[in-house]
Amino acid sequence: MFPIRDHNPSERTPYVTWVLIAVNVVVFLLYFPAIGGDESQLLRFYTTWGLVPRDVLQGGASHTILTSMFLHGGWMHLLGNMLFLWIFGDNLEDMMGRVGFLLFYLASGAAAAAGQILADIGSSVPMVGASGAIAGVMGGYLLMFPRARIDVLVIFVVFVKVFTVPAWLMLGLWFALQLVSGLSMDLVGGGVAYWAHAGGFVAGVVLALPLFLRRGAAGYWAASSGKPPHDEMEYRVVKRARSPIPIVRRSRSPQGMDRPLADLARVPRAGTRRAPRGPWSGKR
Repeated sequence: MFPIRDHNPSERTPYVTWVLIAVNVVVFLLYFPAIGGDESQLLRFYTTWGLVPRDVLQGGASHTILTSMFLHGGWMHLLGNMLFLWIFGDNLEDMMGRVGFLLFYLASGAAAAAGQILADIGSSVPMVGASGAIAGVMGGYLLMFPRARIDVLVIFVVFVKVFTVPAWLMLGLWFALQLVSGLSMDLVGGGVAYWAHAGGFVAGVVLALPLFLRRGAAGYWAASSGKPPHDEMEYRVVKRARSPIPIVRRSRSPQGMDRPLADLARVPRAGTRRAPRGPWSGKR
């Protein structure tokens, strides 16, 4: 089960999210096609630029806290991370602003690195990947938009289906899986950095908390119904007469699902004036 999209594309162009995706892809293409087939050379590269807990604690590799965020272990690792960033990054960037979102992303990645270091301070296994920083984005998304609708693709043997679930369910299950997997895995052997994921996720919630409180906390949820404060989208699978491959069409959500979208009182950014309140805007 993994997410494929949310129903709330951002209103503003998410330039920082796009740039982060582009940087990750370009950095990956600069090294992996050339040395990906040579395991010993790839390990030396990761040991130099990836985060090795033991080396960081000895004070000689603090730069790898940053560089490790832009390295990946393979094509699926890269594509999976970029998909998650694409889905959850745009709305948070829209809410935080471009500079604020970039700082939030990097701080979440640093917190994820700290979580992995604390999990095994003597480890010599290099950690690479943007997933810790992206986990922070997911934590911030959960706090700000718990009822945003997420489409998840479920594949079980021959069963393939897309389900729409609220963000709190999808992200809550994902975080629980990181905790269970982190507690049950053998740290010595390496593998997925579950504690980096968990640490980044918690950091994302904590770092987004000031914004959440500034917007009104529970009052913000009431005003926006726990979703990004703009119109939702609907996705319909349409069969084509001349091709067996269906297409997905996107359209505005019909009014009346939770509230008339045209009457939604937009939640203002910090320093802006609140729009007139409507009957679906929640209590004062």
